[in-house]
Amino acid sequence: MARPTGDTPDDLDLDATDDDATHIQCRLGEVLAERGMTLTELSARTGITVVNLSVLKNNRARAVRFSTLARICAVLQTTPGELLVHAPPERPESPS
Repeated sequence: MARPTGDTPDDLDLDATDDDATHIQCRLGEVLAERGMTLTELSARTGITVVNLSVLKNNRARAVRFSTLARICAVLQTTPGELLVHAPPERPESPS
């Protein structure tokens, strides 16, 4: 499992194996569209790399530091609850 190195302010743990994390969806793309902002502009304003923002936007991140989330929320003037949502997998209906 990859461990944050502290070398960059936006270390993401991309190798986590917790299946529950797949139920958390990042709405970064939607929030950016609502604000009329691009990933490149968000990157410039937060100091978070475009690559790491893209990982979040495309729901490939398995973990995110609170400091990273706080910077994104501050720039987008939003809250973690608006940016991250819990979306449990749909369960097939059982036959009646």
